[in-house]
Amino acid sequence: MDYIPLSDNASRQVIDSTTIFHEYLRVQSQARPYAGGMYWKRQYDYEYLVKTQPDNRQSRVGPRSPDTEKIYEDFASRKLELETRLKSLRTELKDAERLNKALKAGRTPSMVVTLLQTLEDSGLGLHFTVVGTHALYAYETAAGVRIVQGALATQDVDLLWDARKRVRFMTDLEKLDSSMLRVLQRADSTFQRKEGQNETAINAKGFEVDFLRRQPEGDDPHPFRFSDDEGDLWPVQALRASVLTNATRFEHVVISSTGRMTLMRTIAPDSFVAFKRWMAKEAPHRLEPKRRRDLRQADIVQTLLDEGLLMSQAGVR
Repeated sequence: MDYIPLSDNASRQVIDSTTIFHEYLRVQSQARPYAGGMYWKRQYDYEYLVKTQPDNRQSRVGPRSPDTEKIYEDFASRKLELETRLKSLRTELKDAERLNKALKAGRTPSMVVTLLQTLEDSGLGLHFTVVGTHALYAYETAAGVRIVQGALATQDVDLLWDARKRVRFMTDLEKLDSSMLRVLQRADSTFQRKEGQNETAINAKGFEVDFLRRQPEGDDPHPFRFSDDEGDLWPVQALRASVLTNATRFEHVVISSTGRMTLMRTIAPDSFVAFKRWMAKEAPHRLEPKRRRDLRQADIVQTLLDEGLLMSQAGVR
C-alpha cells in the first residue's frame, strides 16, 4: 500500500479543526470591509463622516444626516459583532491547533504552511497555485490518509503564477509597497534569490520556492519580473504550464506537524494525474528517478480517486 488511513481520532480532529478554520476564514472575509473605522469630523460649522483604512487613508462618506448617522451606527454595530466572533474563533483555532499537534492530524511541512499563510495574509494567495509534489498534502488530507513518505520527499515547492490576472496581481503587490522576495522574507527572513536561478528563492536551510508561469500567450508580458526591484524574482516559463493554469482548482485545508493550518490552492486531482503521467512518459530531458516518482504519484492519486476516498472537486470553495 502506498498510503494508510488516518486513525479515527486523527480523522475526527481533521474534520473538526477544518470546520473551525473555514468558519474563521468566512468571518475574516466578512470583516475585511470593516477594517479601519469611522468617525465624525467637524470643520467650522460643517460636520461629516469619515471612513479610515488600516493604512491611514481616509475618505469622506458624507455630511451628517439621518442617512450617514445610520451608516455610522450600522458600521459600528457590525464591526463589533464580527470582531467579537473573530476573537472567539481565534481562541477555538488555537485549541484546534493544539489538538492537531497532539493527535498528529497533519504533517505538511511547516515551511509550506507558513509560506502559504504569508501569501494569504499579504492578499496574494489567489495569484498562486501549488503544483507538483506538495499538492499531495492537500489530497491526502482530503482523503483522510497518509501517503508513504517516499512519494513525498522534496525540498522545494512549485508555485504557479497566473499570468491571466497580472494586472490585478501588480495592483495587489503595489498596495504592499514590496517585492515578491520581501513578501517571502516575511515567512522566513533568510530567503534570498538563488544565484543563477532568478525564479527561485532559497532559505538558510536549503528549502526552495520555485515560481512558474505559462509560456507567453496573447499579451502576456515577457520576460516578467514581479516588481521593479532589481533583486526580485522572475517566474520561469514551464512546459505545459498553460495546462496547469487552465486546470480546475482544488482547495483544502492542510495541517503541519505543529498543528498550524492554512488553505492550499492546487489543481484538481485528475489534472494532477494527467500531468504527472505526461511528465513520466513524455517530458523531455526528465531524469529517470523523477519519471519513476512522477508515475508513482500519479498512480497513488488515481487509486484514491478510484476508491472514492478523494473527489475531483472536493474542497473547491
